[in-house]
Amino acid sequence: MSRPEPPDLPADTPPPTEPEQTARFEPAPEPVEPLLPPPPPPEAFDTLRSEDGQMVLTNEGLELNNEQFSWRELEGVDLQPVRWLLGVLLGGFIFLGFLAAYLQFWLKTAPAALGIGLGLALLAWGLRGTNRWRVHRPGRQTRYFSLGGPANGWQALAREANRRTGQRHHETATAAGYWLQQPTWLAPIAPGPEDTAAPAQAAPNAHKPA
Repeated sequence: MSRPEPPDLPADTPPPTEPEQTARFEPAPEPVEPLLPPPPPPEAFDTLRSEDGQMVLTNEGLELNNEQFSWRELEGVDLQPVRWLLGVLLGGFIFLGFLAAYLQFWLKTAPAALGIGLGLALLAWGLRGTNRWRVHRPGRQTRYFSLGGPANGWQALAREANRRTGQRHHETATAAGYWLQQPTWLAPIAPGPEDTAAPAQAAPNAHKPA
């Protein structure tokens, strides 16, 4: 009696190969956060000049002693009044010395008046001093300028220069934030059935070579 043979098992079939898929891009769903609005046009600045003409504030930047500095190049400016200490000390000592000598009847009126006037002139010259203007630039060395005259006018120009610098940096940051959000509108999606179909055969060339 023969032993029954086992039935033949079907050969393993390889899994179906999926056609190569290519990603498509289409508008992504609206984000949760609202998109930034388009940036407004840059503010137009008026031209301001100092009394002596050494400094000019224009729409493009700061001009100081014939040197140009762009508003986006600057980090800020500051002004520091500097007193000439030697003039202040000499003026004060001369004024007080001649005044004390006149009150003690050591000097006559004419020499005492001359000495008191000289002391007052030196004192006023030392108190007036100069204005130290510092121009700060990111990653670069600070520039120093000495400007004469009363400090009130220079301080007003320094405040306006800092305002214009901050405004230009704010406009640049706003525009950069608006344009950086543009690529987020597109997101990759799965290919559709029409993308997986085999490409059509190229049409025969109607123009045969001679």
